[in-house]
Parts: sequence; structure tokens; C-alpha cells
Amino acid sequence: MAQNGAVPDTVRVPERLERHQVALYLLAIGVGLTFGLTVPSAAESMDVAVTPLLAALLFATFLQVRATDLVASLRDRRFLAVVLAVNFVLVPLVVWALSPLLPADDAIRIGALLVLLCPCVDYVVVFAGLAGGDRQRLLAATPLLLLAQMLIVPVYLTLLLGEDRAALDPEPFLWAFAVLIALPLVLAWLSQAWAVRSDVGRRTGDAVSVTMVPLMMAVLVTAVGSQVPRIDSRFDDIAGVIPVYVLFLILMAIVGLGVARALHLSPASGTAVVFSGATRNSLVVLPLALALPVGAELAAATVITQTLVELIGMVLLVWAFSRAARRGALRPLRRRA
Repeated sequence: MAQNGAVPDTVRVPERLERHQVALYLLAIGVGLTFGLTVPSAAESMDVAVTPLLAALLFATFLQVRATDLVASLRDRRFLAVVLAVNFVLVPLVVWALSPLLPADDAIRIGALLVLLCPCVDYVVVFAGLAGGDRQRLLAATPLLLLAQMLIVPVYLTLLLGEDRAALDPEPFLWAFAVLIALPLVLAWLSQAWAVRSDVGRRTGDAVSVTMVPLMMAVLVTAVGSQVPRIDSRFDDIAGVIPVYVLFLILMAIVGLGVARALHLSPASGTAVVFSGATRNSLVVLPLALALPVGAELAAATVITQTLVELIGMVLLVWAFSRAARRGALRPLRRRA
């Protein structure tokens, strides 16, 4: 029992989780890797759990984004233009520059180019928020990012691969937007309205916000654990693509920071731009890779490999940006919002 004036341990739990979140996320990735390698038979069950857990995580994230703030962010045309330019002008240039480093196998090249050209529209909001990025503005950009990649990415794939291999089915994109963005967002807004009118609703919202770190850990464990067996069986074939994914992450972090500094974005907006450019849409494009013709099975494994590299990279980026913010290293971006 807490002494008078002391803060109860239950109140300190969320703060402790947030303080140690990077270590906890790395632990979750390690657990997922271990589980996937030692109990590969459970991969299918874990795979089924990824989408609902990710939807729950995004609901908890959106619950902290007020509807009025989101509407205001939609009016920030400058930020939206920057995010679109980074993802559909600079990213394709980086991908084009890296493409000669990809393995010669057609299926691997298709999978790698597909995933690298498609910007993330789901957990990027979570990771950017954890790093101090502007979640409202990034969330406001997700419909535009989704629509643009459906229209533009096939054009880039045609240029890089040839017309016969560049057709994309829009259904996985629409399904992902409905389940992972629209539904959690609507439920979050309804919960916010409930919290205004009811103490129970307010307490429920507070309780859900505490689950952010545990939910992210659950997503990491299941996402990694479900995919490791698939990669392990074809690792020799796809190992050559891993350095390309690592280089892409590093280059896009540098490019994003350069854009943020050149345009004098605020630290929150600049961080959001960096994460948007570096994070890819692997969980959405995986169904596209799985739907490719017989003989292109390695494309799906290539997409899955990018997910693992990216998850580790995102955790490290969150750590780096959080540390930089504490040291004041992001202050030069404050000259203009």
C-alpha cells in the first residue's frame, strides 16, 4: 500500500513501460525469433493474430488523436506535399539507385521493389508517435499515401521490371485501409465522444492508453514469430536482399532528415517525415506477393524479410530520435513549423 503523498505503483507502471519501451521491443523481437524457430508449427496461428493485434494497437494510438486535431492537420498542405514528395519522388530514386544491388532472381526483385516502393499506412503512425513525431499530420496523410501508391507504384514497377510483371490488385490495399485505418479510427472517435459524456468512458480510454507498449510487444512477437519459419526455409536464396533493406533504411533516414532541415520543419513534423519515408507497407503488400503466379514464391519471403529488417530498424530509430530529442539535437528544425 502506498504511503500518503506517494504515487501508487499502478500509476507508475505506464511510465516505466514507456521509459523502457525500446528494450521491451527488442525483447519482443527476440521472443518472436526464438518462438518462430523453435515452434514453427505455430506460425499459422500467430499469422492470424497479427491483423487484429495491429488493429487494436492502431485503435489505442488513434484514441490519443482528437478528431479536431486530425481535421486541422488535413489543412496543412505543406506537410502533405512534403510527405508525398518524399515517398513518390525521393524514395523511387533511392530504390532505383539500390536496384542493381538486388539479387538477379526475378521473384526476389519483384518482392523487394514492390515492398520498397509502397509507403506504410499503418504502424508508421505508432512508431513515429513513439519517436516524438506528429501523429495527427501523419494520420491525415494516410489516405493520400494509400491512394497514391495504388496509382503510382504500378508505373514505377513497369519502369523497373517491365509491363508484364507490374500489374497490382487494389483489393489488399482497400481491405487494409478499411480494417487497419478506417475501423480503428471510427471506433476511437466514438470512444472519445463517450469519454466526454461518461466517467466510465473516460476511465476506459485511460485504461486503453496504458496498453500501447504491451500491444506493440504483442504485434512484434506475432509478426516476427509468424514469418521467421518462412524465411528460414529459403534463407540462402534471399539473404542477398538484406543488405539492400538495411541500406534503404539508413539512406531514407538521412534523406528524411535532410528534407526536414532544408524545409525547416518542426521536430515533430520532421520526425514524421523521416519515419514515413523509411517505413514500408509490408503487411499490406504481402497478399499481393502471395498472389503472384507460380514460380514467384520467393517474392513473399522477400517481403517478409523486409518486415523483420524494418521492425528492428524502427525500434532503433525510435531509440535514436528519442535520445536526440532529450539532448536537444532536433532543435535546429524549429525555425519553421
